[in-house]
Amino acid sequence: MTSEAIASPNPFAAAWSLCRREIVRFLRQRNRIVGAIGQPIIFWLLFGTGLTGVFRTSGQGGADESFTVYFFPGTLLLIVLFTAIFATISIIEDRNEGFLQSVLVSPIPRWSMVLGKVLGGTILAVGQAMIFLLLGYFVGIHMNAVQLASIFGILVVVGIGLTSLGFWLAWRMDSTQGFHAVMNLLLMPMWLLSGAFFPIPTNTSSFGQWVLSWVMTLNPVTYALGAIRQILHAETAPSFLGGETTGDFWLPGVGLGVTITILFAIVMFALACRAAGKTRRGDWI
Repeated sequence: MTSEAIASPNPFAAAWSLCRREIVRFLRQRNRIVGAIGQPIIFWLLFGTGLTGVFRTSGQGGADESFTVYFFPGTLLLIVLFTAIFATISIIEDRNEGFLQSVLVSPIPRWSMVLGKVLGGTILAVGQAMIFLLLGYFVGIHMNAVQLASIFGILVVVGIGLTSLGFWLAWRMDSTQGFHAVMNLLLMPMWLLSGAFFPIPTNTSSFGQWVLSWVMTLNPVTYALGAIRQILHAETAPSFLGGETTGDFWLPGVGLGVTITILFAIVMFALACRAAGKTRRGDWI
């Protein structure tokens, strides 16, 4: 091997190595598997069963559907969210253990490191979410191949966005305790106000409803969830652009949801690369 080859490694090969490291680390830590997919399933069963008699939602053809079915898409995104948290917290651990410093002094570009970390987290998140998606058949959610492929694509994009967001936050922190506090303060409200529990209200007669409606409308996760819900529950062609209004609630269309989700992923990945390009205290031994 020549000195030139050593000085200029393939950035994509380096990204794949970091991605594979994240997957191997995950598979060796059984508690992460239980925490990432077990807790969302418990939430789904508890909230779905407990709130079925409280909330009445309209499903396909205007028929009432159980809250377990309505809450199903939200649980998919919750799995992606939890996996993003667990995957990006390793950045702080790698810095404290010295592994991150060895990556930073290597000749690979910083975006390659970000790509490897983000891809690793995304693969883990989407893999777990797809396993849960198949459980939908046991609660009466039937999907064809087109629906499965469409939801898979949306999960990949939103996984990239959320993992990049986690990377961007973790890169700026030195302690896992502070990272968890910020994640609970930011990402959990993003999920709760995405339409996982209730859709966007259009009846904004009070100031509180107006604020809630605007916060949910500006939340990028709302559009990923709206697109998944449209695809998952539409017997015929779902709404693709402006969305649909049912009673006092509004649901984003598939096209709008996919567009916003892609923009969110691009912006967050760019921010993660920009943050990784800046040297901070603790990056060097």
